[in-house]
Amino acid sequence: MTPNHTPRSLHGIHVPLVTPFAPGGEVAAGALEALAHEVLDAGAAGIVALGTTAETATLDGAERDLVTDVCARVCRERGALLSVGAGAGGTRAAEESLARLERWPEATAALVTVPPFLRPAAAGVLAHFTRLAEVSPLPLIVYHIPYRTGQSLDAAALRAIGALPGVAGVKYAVGAVDQDAVALLGDLPDGFEVLAGDDAYLSPMLALGATGGILASAHLATARFVELAEAWRAGDAERARTLGHGLARLSAACFAEPNPAVVKGVLYAQGRIPTPDVRLPLLPASAESVAAVHQALTRL
Repeated sequence: MTPNHTPRSLHGIHVPLVTPFAPGGEVAAGALEALAHEVLDAGAAGIVALGTTAETATLDGAERDLVTDVCARVCRERGALLSVGAGAGGTRAAEESLARLERWPEATAALVTVPPFLRPAAAGVLAHFTRLAEVSPLPLIVYHIPYRTGQSLDAAALRAIGALPGVAGVKYAVGAVDQDAVALLGDLPDGFEVLAGDDAYLSPMLALGATGGILASAHLATARFVELAEAWRAGDAERARTLGHGLARLSAACFAEPNPAVVKGVLYAQGRIPTPDVRLPLLPASAESVAAVHQALTRL
């Protein structure tokens, strides 16, 4: 295996696509393909296949391959960035997951969580990513989401991981704009980019120097999220603040229930996916939550 450690820039808005389901429960591949084109038409820099928002844990192996096939085809046609969720709780299993990505030459990065559940020490996390970076066919985006993994890392630990050859960036989703975010963004390793992973905090993260975001809310009002990223990049703080507050309200409404239930409910109401269905143990969003998102969209 020859790792590809020369990533394209991760700047911009990346949409971690939902997995639409047909009335019979199977993956609605046509709807997934249409969604991918829609968000790219609206200015997204790329899409993410098999992220948390895709309900990846509920998909079987054939369904995961189908989702990746569809996303790869669209990104090949559009010249867009494709990141694919990979990894596992153990290093050996994560190596195997990453090795499978060689099947999709369109993929430009692998999104890999900090090891969940086991909660190794920071040195163990560094050793984990050192090994994965050595063998991965793609540059890695570290997915740091401690409220799901149970493993928190400080700025120094993330900086050490970010300095590894083959690590392109981090999806930073700690549920806040905290001191470690400020410290990390103030002293980044060369070639290491920070992507906002908490939708409601996109604007302040961009203001601090993040290059973009991976955002479930960006299925909706995609062009406005793109406009926000471009406003901060251009130094138009006044425009960015106004947009940022409105999009933060939208994001909060999208996450009123476990992701991606509300986003799927809105997409269904808009006629963009055939059902609002999620798979157990998730439940469909309430009508009230869907209505709250519509109100936030109207305010934009």
